[in-house]
Amino acid sequence: MIARWQLLRLGFIPSAIEHRIARGRLHPLWRGVYAVGRPRVSRHGRWMAAVLACGTEAVLSHESAAALWGIRHRERTVVEVSVPARLRRTRPRIQVHRRSLTAPDLTTHHNIPVTTPVCTLIDLAGCLDAVQTERAVNEADKLDLVDPERLREALEHTDPRPGVRPLRKLLDYRTFTMTDSENEQRFLPIARKAGLPKPKTQQWVNGFRVDFYWPELELVVETDGLRYHRTPAEQAADLLRDQAHAAVGAQPLRFTRAQVRYEPAYVERILTDVAARLYSRRSDRLAS
Repeated sequence: MIARWQLLRLGFIPSAIEHRIARGRLHPLWRGVYAVGRPRVSRHGRWMAAVLACGTEAVLSHESAAALWGIRHRERTVVEVSVPARLRRTRPRIQVHRRSLTAPDLTTHHNIPVTTPVCTLIDLAGCLDAVQTERAVNEADKLDLVDPERLREALEHTDPRPGVRPLRKLLDYRTFTMTDSENEQRFLPIARKAGLPKPKTQQWVNGFRVDFYWPELELVVETDGLRYHRTPAEQAADLLRDQAHAAVGAQPLRFTRAQVRYEPAYVERILTDVAARLYSRRSDRLAS
Protein backbone atom coordinates (compact mmCIF):
# COMPACT_ATOMS: atom_id res chain seq x y z
CA MET A 1 0.00 0.00 0.00
CA ILE A 2 1.46 3.33 -0.99
CA ALA A 3 0.31 6.91 -1.56
CA ARG A 4 1.21 9.24 -4.38
CA TRP A 5 2.85 11.67 -1.98
CA GLN A 6 5.06 8.85 -0.71
CA LEU A 7 6.11 7.95 -4.26
CA LEU A 8 6.96 11.59 -4.97
CA ARG A 9 9.08 11.72 -1.81
CA LEU A 10 10.90 8.62 -3.02
CA GLY A 11 11.84 10.45 -6.21
CA PHE A 12 9.23 9.18 -8.67
CA ILE A 13 8.10 11.74 -11.22
CA PRO A 14 4.36 11.90 -12.12
CA SER A 15 4.86 10.26 -15.50
CA ALA A 16 6.63 7.32 -13.87
CA ILE A 17 3.69 6.85 -11.53
CA GLU A 18 1.22 6.97 -14.45
CA HIS A 19 3.34 4.45 -16.34
CA ARG A 20 3.16 1.97 -13.44
CA ILE A 21 -0.61 2.45 -13.17
CA ALA A 22 -0.98 1.75 -16.90
CA ARG A 23 1.20 -1.38 -16.66
CA GLY A 24 -0.82 -2.77 -13.72
CA ARG A 25 1.92 -2.40 -11.14
CA LEU A 26 -0.08 0.16 -9.17
CA HIS A 27 -3.83 -0.23 -8.65
CA PRO A 28 -5.80 2.86 -7.53
CA LEU A 29 -7.97 2.34 -4.44
CA TRP A 30 -8.68 5.96 -3.57
CA ARG A 31 -7.45 9.06 -5.33
CA GLY A 32 -3.70 9.11 -4.86
CA VAL A 33 -3.54 5.74 -3.05
CA TYR A 34 -2.48 2.50 -4.72
CA ALA A 35 -2.26 -1.20 -4.02
CA VAL A 36 1.08 -2.54 -5.19
CA GLY A 37 1.16 -5.55 -7.52
CA ARG A 38 -2.48 -6.63 -7.29
CA PRO A 39 -5.81 -4.85 -6.84
CA ARG A 40 -7.25 -7.01 -4.04
CA VAL A 41 -6.26 -6.03 -0.50
CA SER A 42 -6.94 -7.37 3.00
CA ARG A 43 -8.95 -5.54 5.63
CA HIS A 44 -5.70 -4.19 7.05
CA GLY A 45 -4.75 -3.01 3.57
CA ARG A 46 -8.09 -1.26 3.14
CA TRP A 47 -7.72 0.46 6.51
CA MET A 48 -4.18 1.58 5.68
CA ALA A 49 -5.31 2.84 2.27
CA ALA A 50 -8.14 4.87 3.82
CA VAL A 51 -5.72 6.51 6.27
CA LEU A 52 -3.27 7.34 3.46
CA ALA A 53 -6.12 8.78 1.39
CA CYS A 54 -6.86 11.31 4.13
CA GLY A 55 -3.34 12.70 4.51
CA THR A 56 -0.24 12.43 6.63
CA GLU A 57 -2.03 13.37 9.89
CA ALA A 58 -4.94 10.95 9.52
CA VAL A 59 -5.57 7.99 11.85
CA LEU A 60 -8.02 5.11 11.86
CA SER A 61 -10.72 5.77 14.48
CA HIS A 62 -14.12 4.92 15.93
CA GLU A 63 -15.57 1.55 14.85
CA SER A 64 -12.82 0.91 12.32
CA ALA A 65 -10.21 1.40 15.04
CA ALA A 66 -12.22 -0.88 17.33
CA ALA A 67 -12.18 -3.57 14.62
CA LEU A 68 -8.42 -3.18 14.21
CA TRP A 69 -7.88 -3.55 17.97
CA GLY A 70 -10.24 -6.54 18.06
CA ILE A 71 -12.60 -4.99 20.62
CA ARG A 72 -15.58 -4.79 18.28
CA HIS A 73 -16.23 -7.44 15.66
CA ARG A 74 -18.97 -5.70 13.70
CA GLU A 75 -17.65 -3.06 11.35
CA ARG A 76 -19.40 -0.45 9.25
CA THR A 77 -19.08 -0.65 5.46
CA VAL A 78 -17.40 2.75 5.42
CA VAL A 79 -13.96 3.20 6.98
CA GLU A 80 -13.81 5.75 9.79
CA VAL A 81 -10.81 8.06 9.88
CA SER A 82 -10.00 11.09 12.03
CA VAL A 83 -8.09 14.14 10.81
CA PRO A 84 -7.15 17.43 12.51
CA ALA A 85 -10.06 19.86 12.76
CA ARG A 86 -8.35 22.40 10.49
CA LEU A 87 -8.36 19.99 7.54
CA ARG A 88 -11.23 19.34 5.17
CA ARG A 89 -11.26 15.89 3.65
CA THR A 90 -13.99 14.05 1.77
CA ARG A 91 -13.45 10.66 0.22
CA PRO A 92 -15.96 8.10 -1.05
CA ARG A 93 -16.51 5.14 1.34
CA ILE A 94 -14.66 6.97 4.12
CA GLN A 95 -16.31 8.78 7.02
CA VAL A 96 -13.96 11.56 8.02
CA HIS A 97 -14.13 12.93 11.58
CA ARG A 98 -12.64 16.40 11.92
CA ARG A 99 -11.48 16.98 15.50
CA SER A 100 -8.56 17.79 17.76
CA LEU A 101 -6.50 14.85 18.99
CA THR A 102 -3.32 14.99 21.04
CA ALA A 103 -0.27 12.73 21.05
CA PRO A 104 -1.58 10.51 23.91
CA ASP A 105 -4.61 9.70 21.72
CA LEU A 106 -2.51 8.34 18.86
CA THR A 107 -0.45 5.23 18.23
CA THR A 108 0.15 2.58 15.57
CA HIS A 109 -1.06 -1.01 15.48
CA HIS A 110 0.02 -3.42 12.74
CA ASN A 111 1.82 -0.36 11.32
CA ILE A 112 -1.50 1.47 10.84
CA PRO A 113 -1.89 4.91 12.48
CA VAL A 114 -4.82 4.53 14.87
CA THR A 115 -6.39 5.97 17.99
CA THR A 116 -5.29 4.32 21.24
CA PRO A 117 -7.56 1.78 22.93
CA VAL A 118 -8.61 4.41 25.50
CA CYS A 119 -9.42 6.99 22.83
CA THR A 120 -11.20 4.35 20.76
CA LEU A 121 -13.42 3.34 23.69
CA ILE A 122 -14.28 6.98 24.33
CA ASP A 123 -15.24 7.37 20.68
CA LEU A 124 -17.38 4.23 20.83
CA ALA A 125 -19.15 5.42 23.97
CA GLY A 126 -20.17 8.52 22.04
CA CYS A 127 -21.91 6.56 19.29
CA LEU A 128 -22.96 3.19 20.78
CA ASP A 129 -25.49 2.34 23.47
CA ALA A 130 -24.43 1.33 26.99
CA VAL A 131 -24.69 -2.41 26.35
CA GLN A 132 -22.52 -2.24 23.23
CA THR A 133 -20.02 0.03 24.99
CA GLU A 134 -19.74 -2.31 27.98
CA ARG A 135 -19.18 -5.22 25.60
CA ALA A 136 -16.33 -3.29 23.95
CA VAL A 137 -14.80 -2.49 27.36
CA ASN A 138 -15.01 -6.17 28.27
CA GLU A 139 -13.22 -7.14 25.06
CA ALA A 140 -10.48 -4.57 25.66
CA ASP A 141 -10.05 -5.99 29.16
CA LYS A 142 -9.85 -9.58 27.90
CA LEU A 143 -7.22 -8.57 25.34
CA ASP A 144 -5.22 -6.73 28.04
CA LEU A 145 -5.41 -3.51 26.03
CA VAL A 146 -6.74 -1.54 28.99
CA ASP A 147 -8.56 -2.77 32.08
CA PRO A 148 -11.55 -0.86 33.49
CA GLU A 149 -9.60 0.52 36.44
CA ARG A 150 -6.89 2.04 34.22
CA LEU A 151 -9.58 3.26 31.84
CA ARG A 152 -11.37 5.01 34.71
CA GLU A 153 -8.11 6.64 35.74
CA ALA A 154 -7.42 7.77 32.16
CA LEU A 155 -10.83 9.43 31.97
CA GLU A 156 -9.92 11.61 34.94
CA HIS A 157 -7.19 13.19 32.78
CA THR A 158 -9.19 13.43 29.54
CA ASP A 159 -10.66 16.73 28.38
CA PRO A 160 -14.44 16.77 27.86
CA ARG A 161 -15.45 15.24 24.53
CA PRO A 162 -18.32 13.10 23.25
CA GLY A 163 -18.15 9.72 24.94
CA VAL A 164 -16.34 10.72 28.14
CA ARG A 165 -19.48 11.25 30.23
CA PRO A 166 -21.32 8.04 29.24
CA LEU A 167 -18.14 5.99 29.62
CA ARG A 168 -17.46 7.48 33.05
CA LYS A 169 -21.06 6.80 34.05
CA LEU A 170 -20.66 3.18 32.97
CA LEU A 171 -17.48 2.76 35.01
CA ASP A 172 -18.26 4.91 38.04
CA TYR A 173 -19.91 2.30 40.21
CA ARG A 174 -18.35 -0.87 38.88
CA THR A 175 -14.72 0.20 38.88
CA PHE A 176 -12.46 2.92 40.12
CA THR A 177 -8.84 3.31 41.12
CA MET A 178 -7.93 3.71 44.78
CA THR A 179 -4.41 3.60 46.15
CA ASP A 180 -3.52 1.49 49.18
CA SER A 181 -3.47 4.60 51.39
CA GLU A 182 -6.86 5.77 50.09
CA ASN A 183 -8.23 2.27 50.56
CA GLU A 184 -7.09 2.26 54.17
CA GLN A 185 -8.62 5.70 54.76
CA ARG A 186 -11.99 4.43 53.57
CA PHE A 187 -11.90 0.96 55.09
CA LEU A 188 -10.51 1.62 58.60
CA PRO A 189 -13.44 3.79 59.79
CA ILE A 190 -15.83 1.08 58.62
CA ALA A 191 -13.88 -1.52 60.60
CA ARG A 192 -13.93 0.71 63.70
CA LYS A 193 -17.73 1.15 63.44
CA ALA A 194 -17.98 -2.65 63.24
CA GLY A 195 -16.24 -2.85 66.63
CA LEU A 196 -12.87 -3.99 65.37
CA PRO A 197 -9.54 -2.64 66.70
CA LYS A 198 -6.91 -1.21 64.41
CA PRO A 199 -5.61 -3.98 62.10
CA LYS A 200 -2.16 -4.64 60.78
CA THR A 201 -1.93 -3.58 57.13
CA GLN A 202 0.06 -5.00 54.22
CA GLN A 203 1.30 -7.89 56.37
CA TRP A 204 2.57 -11.29 55.25
CA VAL A 205 0.16 -13.94 56.52
CA ASN A 206 0.43 -17.63 55.63
CA GLY A 207 2.79 -16.78 52.77
CA PHE A 208 0.62 -14.02 51.27
CA ARG A 209 0.70 -10.25 51.58
CA VAL A 210 -2.74 -9.22 52.81
CA ASP A 211 -4.50 -5.87 53.01
CA PHE A 212 -5.80 -6.06 56.63
CA TYR A 213 -5.09 -8.56 59.41
CA TRP A 214 -6.36 -8.96 62.98
CA PRO A 215 -4.04 -11.59 64.53
CA GLU A 216 -6.06 -11.86 67.77
CA LEU A 217 -9.11 -12.90 65.74
CA GLU A 218 -7.19 -14.55 62.92
CA LEU A 219 -9.24 -12.42 60.53
CA VAL A 220 -7.88 -11.59 57.07
CA VAL A 221 -9.62 -9.02 54.88
CA GLU A 222 -8.71 -8.39 51.25
CA THR A 223 -10.13 -5.49 49.25
CA ASP A 224 -9.77 -6.27 45.58
CA GLY A 225 -9.69 -3.93 42.65
CA LEU A 226 -12.63 -4.90 40.45
CA ARG A 227 -12.38 -5.97 36.83
CA TYR A 228 -15.40 -6.82 34.74
CA HIS A 229 -14.23 -10.38 34.20
CA ARG A 230 -11.37 -11.67 36.31
CA THR A 231 -9.53 -14.40 34.44
CA PRO A 232 -9.75 -18.03 35.60
CA ALA A 233 -6.10 -17.81 36.70
CA GLU A 234 -6.82 -14.77 38.87
CA GLN A 235 -9.89 -16.41 40.37
CA ALA A 236 -7.87 -19.54 41.10
CA ALA A 237 -5.14 -17.48 42.79
CA ASP A 238 -7.75 -15.79 45.01
CA LEU A 239 -9.17 -19.17 45.98
CA LEU A 240 -5.72 -20.50 46.86
CA ARG A 241 -5.08 -17.51 49.12
CA ASP A 242 -8.42 -17.93 50.90
CA GLN A 243 -7.96 -21.70 51.20
CA ALA A 244 -4.45 -21.26 52.65
CA HIS A 245 -5.84 -18.99 55.39
CA ALA A 246 -8.82 -21.25 56.09
CA ALA A 247 -6.54 -24.33 56.31
CA VAL A 248 -4.81 -22.92 59.41
CA GLY A 249 -8.02 -21.72 61.05
CA ALA A 250 -7.99 -18.10 59.88
CA GLN A 251 -11.12 -16.38 58.57
CA PRO A 252 -10.67 -14.85 55.10
CA LEU A 253 -13.05 -12.11 53.92
CA ARG A 254 -12.95 -10.45 50.55
CA PHE A 255 -14.61 -7.17 49.51
CA THR A 256 -14.23 -5.21 46.33
CA ARG A 257 -12.93 -1.69 46.62
CA ALA A 258 -16.16 -0.57 44.99
CA GLN A 259 -18.07 -2.08 47.93
CA VAL A 260 -15.80 -0.26 50.39
CA ARG A 261 -16.47 3.02 48.63
CA TYR A 262 -20.12 2.71 47.64
CA GLU A 263 -21.60 0.18 50.09
CA PRO A 264 -19.94 0.91 53.45
CA ALA A 265 -23.07 -0.05 55.40
CA TYR A 266 -23.07 -3.51 53.85
CA VAL A 267 -19.34 -3.97 54.54
CA GLU A 268 -19.86 -2.83 58.15
CA ARG A 269 -22.73 -5.29 58.63
CA ILE A 270 -20.68 -8.24 57.36
CA LEU A 271 -17.69 -7.23 59.49
CA THR A 272 -19.91 -6.84 62.57
CA ASP A 273 -21.45 -10.29 62.16
CA VAL A 274 -18.12 -12.00 61.44
CA ALA A 275 -16.34 -10.17 64.27
CA ALA A 276 -19.05 -11.17 66.75
CA ARG A 277 -18.66 -14.82 65.80
CA LEU A 278 -14.85 -14.64 65.99
CA TYR A 279 -14.91 -12.90 69.39
CA SER A 280 -17.26 -15.61 70.66
CA ARG A 281 -14.95 -18.30 69.35
CA ARG A 282 -11.99 -16.60 70.98
CA SER A 283 -13.81 -16.39 74.33
CA ASP A 284 -14.69 -20.07 74.15
CA ARG A 285 -11.04 -20.95 73.54
CA LEU A 286 -9.83 -18.83 76.47
CA ALA A 287 -12.44 -20.34 78.76
CA SER A 288 -11.56 -23.95 77.91
